[in-house]
Amino acid sequence: MSHTIEKIGGTSMSRYDAVRDNIVLGPDYAENPYQRIFVVSAYGGITDQLLEHKKTGQPGVYGLYANADEDSAWEEALEKVTQSMNDINLELFPESDIFDEAQSFISERIEDARVVLQNLQQLCQHGHFEIESQLLTVREMLASLGEAHSAWSMARALRRDGVNARFIDLSGWKTDQALPLDEVIAQALSSVDVSAELPIVTGYAHCSEGLMASFDRGYSEMTFSRLAVVSKAAEAVIHKEYHLSSADPRQVGADKVVPIGRTNYDVADQLANLGMEAIHPRAAKGLRKSGIPLRVKNTFEPEHTGTLITSDYVSETPRVEIIAGRSHVLAIELFDQDMAGDLHSYDSALVEIINRFRAHVVNKDINANSITHYLDASLKAVKRIAREMEKRFPSAEIDVRQVAIVSAIGSDMKMPGLLAKAVNALAEGDISILATHQCMRQVDMQFIVDESDYDKAVQQLHKTLIEAHDHGYAICAA
Repeated sequence: MSHTIEKIGGTSMSRYDAVRDNIVLGPDYAENPYQRIFVVSAYGGITDQLLEHKKTGQPGVYGLYANADEDSAWEEALEKVTQSMNDINLELFPESDIFDEAQSFISERIEDARVVLQNLQQLCQHGHFEIESQLLTVREMLASLGEAHSAWSMARALRRDGVNARFIDLSGWKTDQALPLDEVIAQALSSVDVSAELPIVTGYAHCSEGLMASFDRGYSEMTFSRLAVVSKAAEAVIHKEYHLSSADPRQVGADKVVPIGRTNYDVADQLANLGMEAIHPRAAKGLRKSGIPLRVKNTFEPEHTGTLITSDYVSETPRVEIIAGRSHVLAIELFDQDMAGDLHSYDSALVEIINRFRAHVVNKDINANSITHYLDASLKAVKRIAREMEKRFPSAEIDVRQVAIVSAIGSDMKMPGLLAKAVNALAEGDISILATHQCMRQVDMQFIVDESDYDKAVQQLHKTLIEAHDHGYAICAA
């Protein structure tokens, strides 16, 4: 069965007409939309309401339930989610009979979840049971509601519009056991005929591995990846609301960025380290090992071939493919005159402390007397890390500072003078470089700058290293 596995993100899902016309019935599929399997995310904003807001951290149903000072707060939030889902259904299904079907489906799921949460809350009032031990299961159950809603609704809307779509529910609703993920997928696909039907699969999959524990809100990417591997897909495709481009268009302008076109999984991993992942590294691992190429496409520009990611691609000539970065990085520097000659013991002790607080290390500097870690973590967590460092090394000086990291990335950047050109570009923008990094493999170079200089640094590097070359359709056409 020669087919593709395709994933649709939440923002794109919220534009059903664009998904139907540009993806399902797009330029190459108007006559035959089959030989594809779609994995869908929850509609935009729904998972934020169910769990917590991804950017602000404002608690949703899960956050309120986990810290239930008022018993009614999480139930009120659940009612608001239900209303949001029904508002989506009402817009999607103006036909009263189909709207009633949609409302009945989600109401049953929501009510089942409400009863489970109420019963668990009552049970945990007894001293022998602790709600903390069940919170991960609660989180997974709530997350599954969003994907079940979007997958069911998309499948039903496509059937109404003449496509033989089929809802495939991997959420494990009312199942009595958790099987390994690959087995869950194999069972779900065993009766599917991709030549004559279009499976619409939930992005969340209930399995014995517990995707939420490893991937949190990136679980749909693992479902997508394993679907491709288990079903031996010819290609994996991710549809986003934007191209995988030479920079964030919101920073440098949509008219200045250009689609990358071709790159490799190594570059994808560098992006993931900066929090701009095309796909989670562990999800990419399965595709890479199975030799399955990954294509990232723009939902709203269906004629463009997008960006193809493979294991073996290296640009024909050395060049920069993307300027990426992350702001709100916390640098924690430990300086100790006694470190010289004892670097290893200091380094291993600091790594242990950082791991204990589950902070993500984006990069680090080491010299004879100091080690600086650049962390993706909350200020609260970093202050706790600093206190532990002070206890372990009482003679050390510890400094915490908020910075930004800007990176130039490419599959091959081995060209003389590139670092000097980048440094000069930042200097022309009156940007002070706090630290710089370039590994011997020369697939990326990173610059640590003041938080306030982040956007300007991205713009300056993009202007000098990418815009100057006027790539046009793509840096390398896929």
